[in-house]
Amino acid sequence: MIATDPARVLVVAATPEEAAHLPDEVPLVITGIGKTLAAAATARAVLQRHGQVDLVVNLGTAGALRPGLTGLHRPGTVLNHDLAAAAIRALGHDPHDELRLEHGDATVLATGDVFVSDPVERDRLAARAHLVDMEGYAVAWACRQAGVPVLLLKHVSDTADESALDWPQVVDVSARALARELVALLDGTAAAH
Repeated sequence: MIATDPARVLVVAATPEEAAHLPDEVPLVITGIGKTLAAAATARAVLQRHGQVDLVVNLGTAGALRPGLTGLHRPGTVLNHDLAAAAIRALGHDPHDELRLEHGDATVLATGDVFVSDPVERDRLAARAHLVDMEGYAVAWACRQAGVPVLLLKHVSDTADESALDWPQVVDVSARALARELVALLDGTAAAH
């Protein structure tokens, strides 16, 4: 359990569909899809609420990269998977392509601007991660730069293959599960991870 005043929690989601069932009083920022939009909107929201945010919760859907992964996850590691990290390292710079999160479980989330619906790409990513999304790393990076803790809540909506294209039809199931978990977290009844 993360001890914080619910009024000082900022929720960040990529789309209105993912946040459709959150209580009205929850401070919410809709970032748009992808790393750039997510990082910019998160940074702006944290700066606008300077000193008033103790925790950012990024909730959203994710594709399962490995068989049998379903339900809700709190990634403790997040990867920037579509960055040319090896080339940047070869140039002598740190690409910061992997972040460890204080408030997470053993799940590894790969974030990229590539919408993963190809089984070959999914299997390549599965060697390094459990789930894939398009915003988690960016939100985590923006929070790290602002010195604000972050919790990623990701609900599996698909298996990162052609089923990912059914997202509009299945997102509501994820949105309901994410809302339940967030309410439990804010009430202090969420399971500790």
